[in-house]
Amino acid sequence: MRKSLIRAATGFTSLAFIIIVIGSYVITAQTAITGEWTAKTEEQKDGKIYISFERRMERGGRNQNGESYDYADLHGLNRQQAQNGKVSFRLVREAGMIDCEGTFQNGRGAGTFTFTPNQGFIEAMRTRGFDFTKSKNPDNDANDRLFAAATLGVTTKLADGLTSANFGPLTVDDLFKAAIFKITPEFMSEMKATGFPNMGMEDLVKARIFKIDADYVRQIREMGYDNQDFEGLVKFRIFKVTPELLASLRNEGFSNLSSEEVVKFRIFNIDSDFIRQAKAQDPNVSVEDLVQMKIGVRRRN
Repeated sequence: MRKSLIRAATGFTSLAFIIIVIGSYVITAQTAITGEWTAKTEEQKDGKIYISFERRMERGGRNQNGESYDYADLHGLNRQQAQNGKVSFRLVREAGMIDCEGTFQNGRGAGTFTFTPNQGFIEAMRTRGFDFTKSKNPDNDANDRLFAAATLGVTTKLADGLTSANFGPLTVDDLFKAAIFKITPEFMSEMKATGFPNMGMEDLVKARIFKIDADYVRQIREMGYDNQDFEGLVKFRIFKVTPELLASLRNEGFSNLSSEEVVKFRIFNIDSDFIRQAKAQDPNVSVEDLVQMKIGVRRRN
């Protein structure tokens, strides 16, 4: 059973200095962040619960962090309690603790929260090359970043793993991006192994957004696109270029297309039936000919 020890330190008149010991976590708190939370359990096919934390900023405006959580991470809350009734639960992370109070009704919850930052996490991250005390945004202080790290699940293990993947210097913002888009060290290594050793974090984010993984790269290359660059793969995903489409184009006699030409088949909705009709009139019809026929610039006989 975890024990809590709260000790008020002497020498402070305007602000109590509190040390909270919970298990193996030591949390030093000078100021706590407070706000409101909302939650919903419906539409969570993975059995998780979505919780959004919102608070007012000192200089005006509001800050919101939303994430889906496993019930196992929420001490004091289970699926049954997240349906109806009063609740009191806690999210404990390396960056700090979020204590929540409120009620649920028909799977939707709301209430207030208090975040107690773990200042020791700042030093642990600094030794790994990530300085949580520095930010380009004047409205975003160290406690704000600790709060974001807690809601997103940024950990020293994540920092160590990303660093070991050898993708070059990373920043605190990169840690947040990795947590948001589920960029793991394994994913980074896989993408590097596919032939993209110079990818940065922004490229990895694009890869997650457009669902480009090692398997997709392999399939595209098996279709003859060995020299396809990463931006070309992004275009393929944006315009829903699949291995099946490339196979059908090859069957129609288009096997040496550039990525731009392949995309044109999607943009102008040129399918196999249209290609066969055009080739029946001109066996040597080109991609540009097909586009002109499709938009009506060139008439078919």
